[in-house]
Amino acid sequence: MKFRLLLTFTLLAFTAHSTFSQGLEPGDQAPSADLALMDISGKAITLTDVALENGLLVIYTCNSCPFVVGRPGKSDGWEGRYNALDAQAEALNIGMVLVNSNTAKRDGDDSYTEMKKRAAYAAYTMPYVLDEDHKLADAFTARTTPHIFLFDGDLKLVYSGSIDDNGSDAEAVKKHWLANAMERMSEGKRAKPDQTKALGCSIKRQ
Repeated sequence: MKFRLLLTFTLLAFTAHSTFSQGLEPGDQAPSADLALMDISGKAITLTDVALENGLLVIYTCNSCPFVVGRPGKSDGWEGRYNALDAQAEALNIGMVLVNSNTAKRDGDDSYTEMKKRAAYAAYTMPYVLDEDHKLADAFTARTTPHIFLFDGDLKLVYSGSIDDNGSDAEAVKKHWLANAMERMSEGKRAKPDQTKALGCSIKRQ
């Protein structure tokens, strides 16, 4: 019995650790940076096009996940913080792009037409691109909406995971992981932490 309990605990500990170690690691180069993606403007762009001198912020997102758009009266969702992050990124000479990889919902909530509507409703200030057949998400091993990836000026990963520690209430946030990572990166410092758990709805690949 003791052995079984120990084994269970070990597996749980390994699983928790693996949540942070799977996929891109800090220092890894941004994959598929020259893959053409259709922006809601009708223009095909790449991550290289969006990146600025000091880096690039990539957020995998969608139009309907409550972790993104919230629930009226219950949760803010993280989407309402996108424009402020874009303003911070621009001030630090970091590019930002939103990526929709929900291929399985392309005939519904995450169609190209609905992406345009969502961007207009939320008044997005950054590009919002369609990831055809989730190719970019697969290259990144992105798992959730939202899922955050911050790269430096050489397009090497600096931080990945969640925006902050409270997707339900922006006023209750205590740990601004992404904002702090951008500031530290701009100062030539390492992000602390450089990885957090990405919370959200799964990317709908099939």
